[in-house]
Amino acid sequence: MDLAFVIILGGLWGSFANVCIYRLPQEKGVVSGRSYCPKCNKKIVWYDNIPIVSFFLLGFKCRRCKKPISPQYIIVEIINIISFALIYYFFGISLTTIFLMMLGLSFLIIFFIDLKHFIIPNELTYSMMLIGFLKSFDPNLNYLFPNYVDSLVGGLFGYGVIWSIILFYKQIRNKEGMGLGDAKLLAVIGFWFGWISIPFVLFFSSVFALIWVTPSLIKKSKKLTSQIPFGPYLILASILFFVSKDTLLDIAII
Repeated sequence: MDLAFVIILGGLWGSFANVCIYRLPQEKGVVSGRSYCPKCNKKIVWYDNIPIVSFFLLGFKCRRCKKPISPQYIIVEIINIISFALIYYFFGISLTTIFLMMLGLSFLIIFFIDLKHFIIPNELTYSMMLIGFLKSFDPNLNYLFPNYVDSLVGGLFGYGVIWSIILFYKQIRNKEGMGLGDAKLLAVIGFWFGWISIPFVLFFSSVFALIWVTPSLIKKSKKLTSQIPFGPYLILASILFFVSKDTLLDIAII
């Protein structure tokens, strides 16, 4: 597989990710109908829908209504291209590469949907749970992936931890503290990376969230009870765990 092909593939799937990010929160089909401008609702012709290239050729504006195109579209495409290229660089042509590209694409979609809408689509979490568990039966996959027992325990552990936090917080404060979408996402991480990933991901995601929200607390633009999307922090923490697994485990043992 040539790197140029991977880059093109990353751009195309990044464009598909944008469709999912826009349509899934509205419960619209992601494969039904051509893409259209969210400002004027006019369908976008194929030559105006080339990843990254069209964005610059159009001058960052819709050809029909001349309204600005959100920079999110090109950001998502660039992130996915980088993600696909890095995965291919480190794992080559392999099942591990295919699985990681699928997971990376799903994480990208969840990241931006949760960031804006505070929801994590079940279509993504359920499918990634299933794939994460089924892949664990293949003994030839990269050692970074757990076996099926570790995967199952990880999925149940991940879901159970956040479910317990939700239940405890509701008993104490009589209101929801986190959403079940976060529990399902942590279950995905557990199914993919095993139970050992859960403590690390919970710790680092909490640290990331605290770092991000602290300035807002100081400025009093947010309160401790303000709603924040926790999914993006879980995703960032899981990526950190994946790329630093050996180092993190060595530190924990010490």
